[in-house]
Amino acid sequence: MIELEEIGPNRWRVKKASRKNTRSDLPLPYVISDTMDPVEQVDGKFYTSKSEFRKVGRANGLIEIGTEKLTPKPKGVAHTKGKAARQQAIRKAIERTRSP
Repeated sequence: MIELEEIGPNRWRVKKASRKNTRSDLPLPYVISDTMDPVEQVDGKFYTSKSEFRKVGRANGLIEIGTEKLTPKPKGVAHTKGKAARQQAIRKAIERTRSP
């Protein structure tokens, strides 16, 4: 059954279902813990701290997926080379279809 609610004089809308409170009952639900299950790093030692695990990885030159810093691509230069290469590829494809 559709429930309506009055939002003004002679103005009605469908009553939306109330959302459940998605917050946790824990005192600090949005705090991410630094502890983890013991994990072996490349040095052969096991770590239970995320920050220590990452620190050893960085010291050994490893890159954690998702945290690497990408180098910005230069604008304009790659675009013009791409356009010329694309035009040449189109010409080549047209020549191939025309020749028997």
